Amino acid sequence: MWEYTDKVLDLFYNPQNQGAIEDPNQEGVAVVYGEVGSIACGDALRLHLKIEVDSDKIIDSRFQTFGCTSAIASSSALTEMVKGLTLDEALNVSNKDIAEFLGGLPEAKMHCSVMGQEALEAAIFKYRGIEVEHHEEDEGALICSCFGISEPKIRRVVIENGLSTVEQVTSYVKAGGGCGSCLAGIEDIIAAVIDEKETTAARIAAEIADVQTRGPLTMVQKIALIQKVLDEEVRPVLIADGGDVELYDVDGDFVKVTLKGACGSCASSTATLKDAVEAKLRLRVLPTLVVQAV
Repeated sequence: MWEYTDKVLDLFYNPQNQGAIEDPNQEGVAVVYGEVGSIACGDALRLHLKIEVDSDKIIDSRFQTFGCTSAIASSSALTEMVKGLTLDEALNVSNKDIAEFLGGLPEAKMHCSVMGQEALEAAIFKYRGIEVEHHEEDEGALICSCFGISEPKIRRVVIENGLSTVEQVTSYVKAGGGCGSCLAGIEDIIAAVIDEKETTAARIAAEIADVQTRGPLTMVQKIALIQKVLDEEVRPVLIADGGDVELYDVDGDFVKVTLKGACGSCASSTATLKDAVEAKLRLRVLPTLVVQAV
């Protein structure tokens, strides 16, 4: 039996915002839904959004789902999380955010949080006139034919969630949970992602070591090195969580940056500056650097 948090159980027994949103035929308000999964595969979710057209703000959200305890709790949590957000802000909500809102999910049930993220994206794409089937994740080689999972989608979930085993991939997107013919392909994708990450880290370390053996950094070298570390080591991590960072200025050992997206509006932005940005720049560039937000 799965071990669920109190929050998961509460939203399962007392789901919030369950049901559909009827089109109010009201000027300045639009209603749209996004749908993912299928009853044949065991889980299906339809997420409804009511949007204030002028502000692009979500003013109501409801769900209809066919699935397990985690599916119901994840869907209910998502409807609470997106109310009051603009569409751009809502697109920054990740499956990890949903799981954290619930106090965690069993790894074998993480696909429920992924399903919520995908339904949200589907609804917003639909509202904006972007066909879901043309989303970049649906293009490319089909790896898992049993569940219709493509290579880009597997790469995305591996990178965003730091997955390292086929079992984890199956837990997050169900790929590999059918006939098993795709297991080798999933292993290859995981290996490629890990290799790319290690290769990038090794190259950056070598470049940094090469520069530092030449003596003190000039200001031009310092700025170039800071920009390289931000682009190749810091930004990918922040972007995966819906945020971003941009170099604004360098004044001696003071590095001024602009936090964007989820990072800019996050209550823990100070921790992001110190733990994700400053610590990495001190390690890779100079131990005396101080990062400040502008």
